[in-house]
Amino acid sequence: MTITRRTALLGGLGLALAGCSSSGYTGPERTLTIAAGERGGFYLAFAELLATELSKAEPRLHATAVPTEASVANVDLVRTGRADLGLVLADVAQTAIGGGAPFTGKVPLLALGRVYENYLQLVVRADGPARRLADLAGRPVSLGAGGSGAAQLGERVFAKAGVVVDARHLLFDDAVHALADRRVDAMLWSGGVPTPKLADLTRTTPIALLPLDALVPALRGTYGPVYDQVQVPEGAYRGVGALGTIGVANLLVCSPALPDDVAAAVVRLLVERATDLVPAEAVGTQFLDVRTLIGTQPVPLQPGAATAYRALHG
Repeated sequence: MTITRRTALLGGLGLALAGCSSSGYTGPERTLTIAAGERGGFYLAFAELLATELSKAEPRLHATAVPTEASVANVDLVRTGRADLGLVLADVAQTAIGGGAPFTGKVPLLALGRVYENYLQLVVRADGPARRLADLAGRPVSLGAGGSGAAQLGERVFAKAGVVVDARHLLFDDAVHALADRRVDAMLWSGGVPTPKLADLTRTTPIALLPLDALVPALRGTYGPVYDQVQVPEGAYRGVGALGTIGVANLLVCSPALPDDVAAAVVRLLVERATDLVPAEAVGTQFLDVRTLIGTQPVPLQPGAATAYRALHG
């Protein structure tokens, strides 16, 4: 699909939603907190754009994006009411709904939309010892922050591969520095492509990505269709060619306590401002696809969101 066609589609859908509720959000003035992700990552950059656009479009909603350790932490923030919305990977959301570890009980999440695809990126130094997953056996590897979806998926990936590593749980910034300083031999990151801080790293430290797509069938066999085979495009990072990896949908979720009119306002914005909700560094490689926003499985749509989408799709 070309940019021209996508722009036309966005315009048509925007008009359809405007017909559904031309006055926008008319409820009481309130704040809206969006639990995002680590600084330097796509989660936070996207959430900041969403908060800015929402506050402009719906002046009675004062939206703010807050940095977090990402998916697992965001589920807890939404569950306890410390955040109204959260960005959560579909596999983490599936675990939360089912009450699996690290969650101590079933979490009643609802979704407003599938906002973009996350790419699992296993980053190594180009001059390091690892050229394939098996080369990391026994070596120090950062699987991501303890509250991140990357950490959960990383454990699943290495288990399916039958590779036991010296697992570390470093924050993103710390992991980047540890890789550059050779304190870890690899770092796992789940985010958009390109991730700015990884792109910055290539200016001083040549990197490579290890392909992970061969593990998708085994992961889907155990955990269902929350995992996809995706392609990192050639040139996304300096010196890195195209390769396959694991994709996971990123969902914008809420608790059942979110009012329907707030949910509808957010949905209208996701559709009408889709082209404005892609961080500048990812333009051309990722975009918010209005055709797949309703694909939030395994999380059911929030009722107000479902009503808005029903007006679009009939």
